[in-house]
Amino acid sequence: MKIVKGDIWSFWEQGYYIVIPTNGFVKKNGEAVMGRGLALQTKERFPEFPRVLGERLKVYGNMVFVFADYKLITFPVKRVWLEKASLNLIEESCNALSAIFRYNLCSLRTPVYLPKVGCGNGGLNWEDVKPILEKALDDRFILCEV
Repeated sequence: MKIVKGDIWSFWEQGYYIVIPTNGFVKKNGEAVMGRGLALQTKERFPEFPRVLGERLKVYGNMVFVFADYKLITFPVKRVWLEKASLNLIEESCNALSAIFRYNLCSLRTPVYLPKVGCGNGGLNWEDVKPILEKALDDRFILCEV
């Protein structure tokens, strides 16, 4: 896994996929909760996206999803929005994301950019999350530091 500095949306604007940390909570109106951080930025750019994600969450559960139309990959870090991020869930999400590429389950343009998942509003320490990402993700995945 490589590390770069910059605004993750600038890489998205260049045509690359970016990873959005998410949770698995769906509101009564059918929308996924996307109230903070990069998830909120996604909701502000794409107001319909919480509904689109909510539909997938209701059918498939809280898992990594690739949204080709948006060039976004959701990455569960929490089960419920108000919880602290889970290192176990981050590890599961890393393994799922890695498998998508390992088994060519989709044809994404690489590299894929991701933030320090679970370390912002998730409340985790980067020193705890970094080894999990390094173990599961190869150089196709680029950590974008602000």
